Amino acid sequence: MQVRTRHTPSYGVARLMLAPGEPVRVESGAMLATSYGVAAESRAQGGFFKSLARSALGGESFYVSTYTAPQQGGWVDVAPTLPGDLNVLELDGRVGWCVTKGSWLASASTVQVETQWGGFQNLFGGEGGFLTRLSGHGSAVVACYGALDVVTLQPGEYVTIDTGHVVAYADTVQSQLRQMNQGAVQSLKSGEGLVFDFAGPGQVLTQTRNPRGLVGWLKSNGLGPRS
Repeated sequence: MQVRTRHTPSYGVARLMLAPGEPVRVESGAMLATSYGVAAESRAQGGFFKSLARSALGGESFYVSTYTAPQQGGWVDVAPTLPGDLNVLELDGRVGWCVTKGSWLASASTVQVETQWGGFQNLFGGEGGFLTRLSGHGSAVVACYGALDVVTLQPGEYVTIDTGHVVAYADTVQSQLRQMNQGAVQSLKSGEGLVFDFAGPGQVLTQTRNPRGLVGWLKSNGLGPRS
């Protein structure tokens, strides 16, 4: 699979170029268009219980769609729900990636997509206690809300990032979640004031906009769902 992106960094679309008979896994609802003859199938990824954990606990779709190119090859266009940039991760079989809720779009069939427990404390803040972990070989496409920044950490180098701005981080990076300002119980429920401390070596992908901020703005203007 080869990936070609367009309309970045504001409204990114990724075209997944497939060889004859090649399949690709795509997040449910992310497909924009396909070339004629591409077959589609949606199924629970990794079985019922893993898919249930991915949906109920990880905030992702229960089903994952598999698109398979016909004998002459083909392509699949994928796009995220929110406006923003795209990034293509090239997995080499040695370093995996942890991807936060709603950021994984698609990956080659040779990439394993699993739901991974991210720690009890991650249940707070609405970020989900589970992360999507990518491993294996091949390309994977992740999306962000706003523009994408890549933070490259050297061994022993640290950085602190708000939870709502984290897109993905390499397996080589150590992470710890904590409350930025002590004392506010409400912040644990809403996610405000929670940050990740990351330690190198490795890369952390961040987004310049926070989906949680968008939800807050919609609610404050009477446009969001009422609780």
